[in-house]
Formats: sequence, structure tokens, C-alpha cells
Amino acid sequence: MQSPPDPTSATDGRPPIRTDLEALRGAFGFGVAGNFAGHLEQAGEASDFVGVAAEAGAPKGIFPFYVPGGDTFLGAFPLATDRTLLPLQDEPANLQLEPEVGILCRVAYGQGGGVEALEPFGLGAFNDCSIRRPGATKISEKKNWGAASKGVAAELFAIEDLDPAGPTRDFRLASFLRRDGETHDYGIDSPVPGYSYYGAQLVDWIVERLAHQEGGDGTPLEPVGAYLRAARPELVLIGIGATRYTDYGETTFLRDGDVSFVVVYDGAQVTPEQVRAAIAADDTSGLPGASVLRQAVTSG
Repeated sequence: MQSPPDPTSATDGRPPIRTDLEALRGAFGFGVAGNFAGHLEQAGEASDFVGVAAEAGAPKGIFPFYVPGGDTFLGAFPLATDRTLLPLQDEPANLQLEPEVGILCRVAYGQGGGVEALEPFGLGAFNDCSIRRPGATKISEKKNWGAASKGVAAELFAIEDLDPAGPTRDFRLASFLRRDGETHDYGIDSPVPGYSYYGAQLVDWIVERLAHQEGGDGTPLEPVGAYLRAARPELVLIGIGATRYTDYGETTFLRDGDVSFVVVYDGAQVTPEQVRAAIAADDTSGLPGASVLRQAVTSG
């Protein structure tokens, strides 16, 4: 994955990181569950975590969506920058856009082989698209159905850290769906530092979960750290959690012909109104300080 030699926020004039999908084939992918208040309830997944112990206000856990070299469905490369491919199945799939901030990190391993530290260097728009599958025993069963089941923006911000008072302090996350020529707000436009856990608190918590989270019957979680140690990647791509939906987003599933948008933007450079106008015009080329993921939803 190419990045500037001394990566820092793109808001200081440095060039963005251009996403290299071939390089990301070697990057382990996982997400954070329950890192935005109210999302799990809207997604109908809160009951899955009844038996999961977590501190008040903390995320519920981490889950895998891609294991490079894996011999299960998680070994299928799911990332795309321009489309969402509907799964092949007899009944219509209840797919929802999951607008998130995605973070690219370098991995440092300790002497025992576990993850000692994560070094964030890229941040941008990410779609943790999910199938709503009642009865699924693990979160990962809703996350990877093959090619183009996940989305990452073609350009990411270069960052040094996630300090809530640092260069990302004014960043915001928005999402939209265009259907039949009309643009709808899908997720609630939200401040990126408004995640339940963000900055060093989030990174430290993820490292702790990689070391100690276990799976087993009766939990939707899995031993993600063990999967990662076996794959031993140099990079990880982390979806740090989806925002709350609008009423439209909560009740609308994706279908063939839709176009979805996830936008991470610098609120100090552009307003929510300007972002929405650019999305409605399907022309985000003039948006300063924005990482934009545009995906056409297609059946093939």
C-alpha cells in the first residue's frame, strides 16, 4: 500500500493515499461492533450481544470480514472501490449499507507473535455492507459473501494518529442512497470523534481485544487475534463502526440499480449542505477535504 513517507492529515496539503486493492489482498480485515450508540438496535442486532460482557459505553467486540489466505468464506477477497455485488441466492437479500470510517494500520508484533501495537496511517470512507440474516451465529456470517461485498474509498486521508483534538477533530461521516433518480440521506451525518471509542482509547482497546477476545458457543464473537496471528499480515483494515441510520436507511434495503455513497469529510473545509448537493449532482470532484466511496449496486 503506497503512502507518503511521513504520513499526516491530508488537510495540511499533503496528497491523499490512493487505495491499492491488490496490496489490500494481503491486509487482514476486521470491524468494531457497537461503537456508535444506537446502531445495533436499529440493525436488529442488539439481542445478539446480550451475553457479551462489556464496560458501559464500550464497543461490544471485534469481528473478522477478511482473512487473507483463509480456507473458509472469510478467505474470499471482499473489497471494491466502485460497486456492491448482490449475493447469489434464491431469495432477495436484505442488504444494508453500513457507513463507517475505515482505518489502515501497520502491525507491530511482539516476541510471542501477538499484536503489540497498531500504527494508523490512512483513514477514509468504508462500507461494512451487511446481510441481515436472522439466526446467524457469528457476526462474520453477515459480512462476507464474496467479491465486492465490502467497499473502501479510492482515496484516503493520510494520518499520523486519531487524536480527537488533532487533524481529524472536524471530520464528519455521512452517507446517501440514490434510487430512481432521487437522493436520500441513509445515515445520520455525524462527527467522527463522536464514536464511543476513538483515538488512542480505541486503538488500545483493539490491541487488547486482539490479545484476549475469545469465541465459542453462545457468543457472536470470534478469536480474531488468533486468526490474525495465523495470517500475520503487515497491514490491517479496520471498520471502526457504523453510524445511526435515518428513518429511510433503517427501513430500506439495497437493490439492483441503486448507487450508495459514504463520505468522510473535513467539516472545516466543506459543509453538510455542500456534501449533499455534490452527491445529488453525482459530482464530488469539487469537494475539498473529502474521502468519497461511490458504489453501484449490481447483481452481476
